[in-house]
Amino acid sequence: MKNLKHKILGFALLLSMVVFAQQTPAPKQKKDIAIFGATAHIGDGTVIENSCLIIKDGKIATIASAEQVKFNVKGMDIITATGQHIYPGFIAPNSTLGLVEVDAVRASNDADEVGAMNPHIRSLIAYNTESKIVESMRPNGVLMGQITPRGGRLSGTSSIVQFDAWNWEDAVIKEDDGIHMNWPRAFTRGRWWLGEPSNLKVNKEYSKQVDNVTAYFNESKAYQAGDKSPKHLPFEALQGLFDGSKKLYVHVNSEKGITDAITFVKENGVQHMVIVGGYEAYKVANLLKHHNVPLLLQRVHSEPNSDDDDYDLPFKQAKQLVDLGILVGLENAGGMERMNARNLPFLAGTCAAYGLDKEQALSLITLNTAKILGIENQVGSLEVGKDATLFISEGDALDMRTNKLTKAFIQGRDISLESHQTELYKRYSNKYKQ
Repeated sequence: MKNLKHKILGFALLLSMVVFAQQTPAPKQKKDIAIFGATAHIGDGTVIENSCLIIKDGKIATIASAEQVKFNVKGMDIITATGQHIYPGFIAPNSTLGLVEVDAVRASNDADEVGAMNPHIRSLIAYNTESKIVESMRPNGVLMGQITPRGGRLSGTSSIVQFDAWNWEDAVIKEDDGIHMNWPRAFTRGRWWLGEPSNLKVNKEYSKQVDNVTAYFNESKAYQAGDKSPKHLPFEALQGLFDGSKKLYVHVNSEKGITDAITFVKENGVQHMVIVGGYEAYKVANLLKHHNVPLLLQRVHSEPNSDDDDYDLPFKQAKQLVDLGILVGLENAGGMERMNARNLPFLAGTCAAYGLDKEQALSLITLNTAKILGIENQVGSLEVGKDATLFISEGDALDMRTNKLTKAFIQGRDISLESHQTELYKRYSNKYKQ
């Protein structure tokens, strides 16, 4: 009877997701669009006051000062945005958006797979474009994301999508961009639920765990050099790391872990790596710079990990690393990460509040992240020839008090900014006005 009740509850929750499905994706752009008068934040540090931005066939055709542009506006849709701001669409890397809808409903959870070594598992085919959580990203300007699997030592392969699509085939921006590895922890804490002390202690299995990963990579390379029979899908997936077609995203936070991970990558012939998390990256900043290793920095809105860390270390670390010439983007993994992904612009705003130039902070969630993910030729900045994935805000998009979107476009399509939350806001606003 108890199991039956759980099944009925799960079915009801899934049914509610269908009934309140995502907004219908916007149709393909038909007319050229000209946006006048806004302050354009390009994403590379440049700002254009009183700008003119023209969208043609889903691409940015013009971006310049309105005073310098001469053209015939006949037949165009004109948007007057005087006093407002234009930004590139924000990008949420290392995200499980669209992989989990309701945590308590197992059938809606596709974030991880059983087993330790799953480089062949593709998050893209599990991505749910009907997710109501994904829909709620758009009113804050988060229009794209890197959909990333979790669990195991090698979690699987991520892909990058835009957040207004009928299905994953329509959504994809870059398919199978990289493989994600959870680096072994050099130090562990006691399991409090078993009554163990919570203090840090050396992980006695660390060397063995690193050796296991090294052996797995060696086996993969041996497989690639052989006749590939019988077919081994996990080893096949790793080939992209050796020929440079995929990046290795190493999820690691400790100073020792980061150092050992870089050594591992160099010794095993992996062409491109990215550090994800990197809480102690500031301790090995020179090593990152020397090897040209970019970083997706862990959630800015968090507490220090150690008692002797500065209280504001998570807030100011982005500036420290950027000032040293390291390519930094922001990621938001952690507790309640999917619903919190909408707060991505405010993480960048906190970095600006703690010393980083405002336009540099913007780059952390636009052009820098696009470069790290390898999609900078398509998105990440307001440049001619790139996808017209952008939005107009009434105020500063990095400030939760003023970021109020009036228009948003994905690949030139005028998308809806409505969500379940905005509908409820209007509903109860009307109620209390009566």
